[in-house]
Amino acid sequence: MAENGDRANRRQVLDALRGARKLIVVTHEKPDGDALGSLIAMQEILTSLRKDAVMFVGEDDLPLPPEYRFFALPGLVSAQPPDSDERTIVFLDCGSLERNPAQAFKRAGAYILNIDHHHDNTCFGAVNLVDPGASCTAEIVWELMHGLGVGPTITIAEALYVGLITDTGRFMYENTGARAHLMAAELIEAGVKAHELYRRLYEGVPYGKLALLARGLTNVERYDDGRLMVSALNASDFTESGAEESYSEGVVDYLRAVQGTAVAALIRDRIGDHDGGRLRKVSLRASDERIDVSRIARAQGGGGHRQAAGFTTPMGWDELVAFLRDQVAEQLPAA
Repeated sequence: MAENGDRANRRQVLDALRGARKLIVVTHEKPDGDALGSLIAMQEILTSLRKDAVMFVGEDDLPLPPEYRFFALPGLVSAQPPDSDERTIVFLDCGSLERNPAQAFKRAGAYILNIDHHHDNTCFGAVNLVDPGASCTAEIVWELMHGLGVGPTITIAEALYVGLITDTGRFMYENTGARAHLMAAELIEAGVKAHELYRRLYEGVPYGKLALLARGLTNVERYDDGRLMVSALNASDFTESGAEESYSEGVVDYLRAVQGTAVAALIRDRIGDHDGGRLRKVSLRASDERIDVSRIARAQGGGGHRQAAGFTTPMGWDELVAFLRDQVAEQLPAA
């Protein structure tokens, strides 16, 4: 639960949500489970309060990755609503304005409620409810749900549970606190079938995802006695595997799990960009608690958590690997 100064911010957010008549709920580009779960739950909460609320996901992020396509998305828009100037903008799980490419939400005078759990959030809102102690943004939305006097419908419960289990690594990451388990228990009591959601998210894997994983594991390179583990996926890997861009999700976690690894990195070409394939997306994971990979990501304009972060870069392979090795050495000097 948010404490001290955060309590005042929480009250302001609750008051703003109660008082607003029209709202639009948004999140970061390439939304993950926590982003989508928080988005869907918040929109449903607001709708239950009889608010005029819509949720925005940009056209470039649709369709959603296969594991999230079971979500019904009533109230979804992928273009700027004509009355967006009249709407309170609720940003969820978004560390900075730059993580949402829609210019409509960056206009001067926009009234933004910024709700997030990233420790490096830039506090860009008129009101900022940022709680790095929360396991996920869905946990903060769950608390706000209670503050608004709304009970968890099955839609809200499933959305929040997806946000919870994906951002805690199925309750295995260090951000998993006691409240995460209390939240899970309440959502299960509300009707969530945990095993069924698990199967939807983590089983029924498309063959293209398996083929892409095989390429990712084949391309692994180790540096500095294995402290840095790196793999790459280029555009041809996706094409020849018949894989969508989202199928690369999770590859980096296999690297992270290898004994002796301090930092794992997956470098992949961005698919479908208009840049001729010149940009690469870098996903970072830390196994060593002394390493803060969000610090590495911020050095290249990205961000994230201490143990999971990412950035986009035009750097080539050699330059990028040298950068990562230097960054890891800076935080983890050789014994």
